Amino acid sequence: MLVRFIAVSLMGMSIVELALYGVEYKFRHTPVNILLSTLWIVAFLVGATMLIKAKAIAEWLSDRL
Repeated sequence: MLVRFIAVSLMGMSIVELALYGVEYKFRHTPVNILLSTLWIVAFLVGATMLIKAKAIAEWLSDRL
């Protein structure tokens, strides 16, 4: 359950940050930073992968601890 919560939180945080970045770009006309955008997209993809593989990750963590 904790692995799923972390995965959904990571995905939600990425979506919110990208949306805020888009709003800032639209209203303040700041230049787009490709590295920052790519970082949040990668964080979203990591969260999605964690959500798909949540059971395997939870079992792996329980074996390690």
